[in-house]
Amino acid sequence: MNFPNIPMLPIEILKDFNLCYLKIQTIVQDKDWQKLISDQEIDPEATTHLNDVLHYLSEAMGCVEPLVDPD
Repeated sequence: MNFPNIPMLPIEILKDFNLCYLKIQTIVQDKDWQKLISDQEIDPEATTHLNDVLHYLSEAMGCVEPLVDPD
């Protein structure tokens, strides 16, 4: 993890994006999270929002990947 104002290499950015993706994906698949949704303790739209985050994070990762592996 980098601190503000310290440049990050594309590989570091990609690794951080990937870590975020995996953490969010773990939450979405978690039984306790799914129970909160099914019990309507939180807005069911929260699942849609997290899936949107995963989609856009994946898109951002795709933009950085060519900088890491230009082949």
